[in-house]
Amino acid sequence: ETGSEDIDILPNGLAFISSGLKYPGMKSFAPDKPGEIFLMDLNEDNPRAVELRISRGFDLASFNPHGISTYVD
Repeated sequence: ETGSEDIDILPNGLAFISSGLKYPGMKSFAPDKPGEIFLMDLNEDNPRAVELRISRGFDLASFNPHGISTYVD
């Protein structure tokens, strides 16, 4: 509903997608919905985005993701 803001694809084909950016002056289709992070396995025949669960104690109500990056160790 709010569209994806950014995507980072790992060498193994896993893609992390940030969604839900709210910016002053930009129309939001779900203004009361917090941001989300999705995971998509691009190795699958029919990849689909799956919402990742965010740990308890995280301030999800104010989560407004702008960009995403990963670190592989």
